[in-house]
Amino acid sequence: MIKRIAFLEPKGEHLHVFSRYELPRLGSVLLATIMRSLGYEVRAYFLSRREILSRHLDVDLVTISAITPTANVAYTLADHFRKRGIPVVMGGPHVTFLPEEALEHADYCIMGEGESSLPMLVKALNKERSSREEVPGLAWKRKSQVVRNPLPEPVGDLDALPFCDFSLLDLGNRKMGGPIGRTIIPIQTSRGCPFDCTFCSVTCMFGRRYRYRSTGNVIAELEQYDPRKHYLFFYDDNFTSNRNRAKMLLKEMIDLNLGFSWVTQVRSDLARDTELLDLMKKAGCTSLFIGFESVDPENLREMKKSQSPEEMERAIREIRKRKILIHGMFVVGFDADTPGKAESTVDFAIKKKIDTTQFMILTPLPGTEFFNTLKRQNRILDYQWDTYDGHHVKFIPSRFSLWELQKAQIKAHARFFALGRVILRLLRGRFRAFLIGVYANLQNKKWLKREQVYLERIKASISSITSKIKGKRGFALDR
Repeated sequence: MIKRIAFLEPKGEHLHVFSRYELPRLGSVLLATIMRSLGYEVRAYFLSRREILSRHLDVDLVTISAITPTANVAYTLADHFRKRGIPVVMGGPHVTFLPEEALEHADYCIMGEGESSLPMLVKALNKERSSREEVPGLAWKRKSQVVRNPLPEPVGDLDALPFCDFSLLDLGNRKMGGPIGRTIIPIQTSRGCPFDCTFCSVTCMFGRRYRYRSTGNVIAELEQYDPRKHYLFFYDDNFTSNRNRAKMLLKEMIDLNLGFSWVTQVRSDLARDTELLDLMKKAGCTSLFIGFESVDPENLREMKKSQSPEEMERAIREIRKRKILIHGMFVVGFDADTPGKAESTVDFAIKKKIDTTQFMILTPLPGTEFFNTLKRQNRILDYQWDTYDGHHVKFIPSRFSLWELQKAQIKAHARFFALGRVILRLLRGRFRAFLIGVYANLQNKKWLKREQVYLERIKASISSITSKIKGKRGFALDR
């Protein structure tokens, strides 16, 4: 009989630029909250593998959520608990797209959104009501054959979901630290995205139709928190996707004088609406994460980004007028990309005085159009999921050698976060950009030191890769 359930989200084991700012995704905490409301004893964990194992969990069921970079550590944990005789359910984006792989380590997989599927599965395992065949999105093995039930319908009424109870979450000795000692509170007000960027797994997981929580429902959640103690991170993939809806929420936050400082993700097209930007500033927005990706029009067309360099410039200009910090996210390695274009993208970020950035290597995440294209073309180097983190080359590029692509990413961060430029941000009064710049500069150096063996192998692979590209496509880079 299943009464006690552990919800695990293991941390990745590779260093990356923002390792210090790791935050949990909401899936495990939300599912723990739902199952607690149904009478189960629950606890959620956002910890390293070592920390999770040190808890010596005494439970009846373990659920593990995995994204691609954490799939390997998730599988290791799943193997551990199954050896102890504890059944394991896995979910999350990686498992949704590769359930057959995950079932080598787990008893069950839930594909897609799990808010209705997990309670049904637990009842089926407890022989209370439904059978496994009735659980939407469930994958399992019947004898040696994998059975995949039809995917669940996306949650239509997001207001029907409970607010995440973060008191259920074990973070070890850490806190979700925000500015000036405040705790970051993740809030999600929508799901889905109508855009179809080739390298993004959001639409594959949550669909291309936006679904929103009502303004009243979001406000009710915000009123649980104290702006003196809490800093909000709206997890929406595009907070301003529906501008009228965003304005309603922002006006309500202003009218109620909630007083929170917050950050969120947007597209550069928000700058078309200056009233929206004014409301965001007045409602407490301090930082915006923007997926610029590239300043090259050919690259933008290839990735189906639906934006132009001119729109990006306007966004930077309008956001800066309101003294909101800009974190620009860029990607290098598209088939239309070249070392010269990568340099131009870095030049753009420096020239436009973007506050902070991340320059990542294009990564073929399972479920995306980009992954499927490269797999058909036999261009994927390996399936060592722990290095699918945007810092490692995972495919044979079109107009770069492996080392040129890796070097482009390293050089981009080295140039943007060069100590002289970081100090210049301080002299210009951009204190937060200065602090993050110092941290990023140090992290880059640590990463280079830790990854010396990998980098030497990438350098040494140039001649062998070239000959294989000219001949038969396909190559697996040993680590």
